[in-house]
Amino acid sequence: MRRFYLIFGLFFLSTLGYSQDDESSFVSALRANLKNYNKQTNKIYEQNEFEKGQILFDSLVQNHLVGTTFQDYTLKSFEKRKLKLSSFKKPLFILTFASWCIPTKGQIPALNKLAQKYSKDVKFVILFWDKKHQVKQLANKFNHNITVCYAHESYKNDANIVAHLKHSLGFPTSYFLNQDLKVINIKRVTPQPEWTKNYVKAYTMNYNVFREGLGCLLIDKNIKNEQLSTN
Repeated sequence: MRRFYLIFGLFFLSTLGYSQDDESSFVSALRANLKNYNKQTNKIYEQNEFEKGQILFDSLVQNHLVGTTFQDYTLKSFEKRKLKLSSFKKPLFILTFASWCIPTKGQIPALNKLAQKYSKDVKFVILFWDKKHQVKQLANKFNHNITVCYAHESYKNDANIVAHLKHSLGFPTSYFLNQDLKVINIKRVTPQPEWTKNYVKAYTMNYNVFREGLGCLLIDKNIKNEQLSTN
C-alpha cells in the first residue's frame, strides 16, 4: 500500500526545477517542508502504520500547502490540445494518476458522477503520468465532463510539472484549486482491504472524499462572488 501512494520513495530536491522564489508558491512550500515529511513517513510506512501516515499527510497539507499558489502549468489533453491551467477560468479539481496504477473500486464511477453534477462550477482534470498511447484505453472510462491529460519525463516542457507533482506527493493525489490557482485542499483516499470485495463501500468512500474537496472549492467560489457583489 505504501507503493500505491509513495511511488518514488525518496524525494530528490536537486532534481526539481524551481522557478518560483515567492514564499507563497506551492513549489516553495514543497522545497521547505517535503524533505522532513518524507523522512517521517518513510519510517511510518515501513511499520505499516497507514493511519499515522495519513495524519502526517493531512498535517503537511493544512499547515504548509493550503493557501499556496500553483504555477500556471501547461497540460496536454487527450484531444491534442495544450491547455494552461488558467485557461479553464474555473476552480479546478485535478487528480493525478498512472495507467499502471489500478484505480480502487468505485473510484472512476464516483468521479464521473461528481463531474456530471458539478461541471458547471468546477473543471475536472485527470492528469496521467504516462505517454499518450498508454492513456488511451483508460481515457474512455471517464465521461465528457472530465478533461483527460498526460505528462511524461520524456516529453519536452514536462519537466517542471513531473518534478513538482509526480515526484513529490505521489499519486493518486487530488488537488483542489480555486480560479486563481490557489490551493484550497489536497486529498488522498486511503484504500481499505475490504474494498476489493465491497463495491458500495469503495464507491461511497471515494465519493465522499472527492465531494468534501469540491465542497471547499464551492464555498470559496461563493465567498468570492459575494465579495465581488458588495464592491
